[in-house]
Amino acid sequence: MVEDVADLPSPALLVYRGRVEANLRRMVTLAGGVHRLRPHIKTHKMPDLVRLQLDLGITRFKCATIAEAEMAAMCGVPDLLLAYPLVGPNARRFAELIAAFPRTRFSATGDAAEGLAALAEAVRGLQPPTVEGSPVPVLLDLDVGQHRTGVVANGQAVELYRWIASQPAFSPGGLHAYDGHIIESEPAARAAACEAAFAPVARLRDQLVALGLPVPRIVAGGTPTLAIHARMEGVECSPGTCVFWDACYAAKFPDLGFEPAALVLTRVVSKPAANCLCLDLGYKAVAAEVPHPRVHFLGLPDAQARLHSEEHLVVETEQAGRFRVGDCLYGLPWHICPTVALHAEAVVVQEGRVAGRWKVAARDRRLSI
Repeated sequence: MVEDVADLPSPALLVYRGRVEANLRRMVTLAGGVHRLRPHIKTHKMPDLVRLQLDLGITRFKCATIAEAEMAAMCGVPDLLLAYPLVGPNARRFAELIAAFPRTRFSATGDAAEGLAALAEAVRGLQPPTVEGSPVPVLLDLDVGQHRTGVVANGQAVELYRWIASQPAFSPGGLHAYDGHIIESEPAARAAACEAAFAPVARLRDQLVALGLPVPRIVAGGTPTLAIHARMEGVECSPGTCVFWDACYAAKFPDLGFEPAALVLTRVVSKPAANCLCLDLGYKAVAAEVPHPRVHFLGLPDAQARLHSEEHLVVETEQAGRFRVGDCLYGLPWHICPTVALHAEAVVVQEGRVAGRWKVAARDRRLSI
């Protein structure tokens, strides 16, 4: 998998640039063009990958943390949505971002007047008050079935959107609707679930427009529903995981046509029994928030996890005899997004050899702001 692997310490995150670029092209194709995209940064958190997307002509992005927002602004992203409730000091930090990066058009989401009032106060405290005198666009966050953040698209949503429009520090930025609960593998069933979840959003948009309130955009969906939202007029699609793909999405959504572009490199550090391998792939190196298998090893389909701790992963396999201490294995994580955040950098592989390193800059909670 990597010709010069002997020089790579393990565990390590490997990113295959050719496959990343193919996934980005596939993302643009499914969306129907770069103008329909607002990709999420949360999966990769890497300036180099943001620049690849900028080079493709993508100008709008989405993120979830202040650090991700700062990293994107440092890359020169023209339009950035921070889609996470800005509470406590993060309201002030968001205002500081606006002041520090006047060339980036920042917007935010919200689902509660209390939090948004604090954000409005922080924005009003800016000197100058806002970027070029323009209010900050705020999108109303809608709960379309995941029950994590957002308000239901009903009368309460209308009143909150009206309140947003009344704030001098804000402008009504539209609607945000993430449907992460939609995980149907069968494409027709997934499309039906997506369309049902989106129907109240479309009705709310029409109601707001009828009341004279502008709804300049709807930001909707993730990777699983990308192709479905791309068929809906006026929707900005915000996929994230597709840039790297992972074992979970490969198993659930083969129809989307993306390919794995990131692996973890690990080595055998011990052989505690005849049929066991102990690997240096603890849960400090691969995401462990899901049940096993947390990683699928290439060429070792029968591997079963027996113990997982901070620095070790013990797997049982009838093929253990093939391996010696020090041998390498390559694994496809079940969940790539939190796996990336466990690594300070990714080793870039191109044509089978190490071609550089990409810093996972926004894994930190704070850069400078």
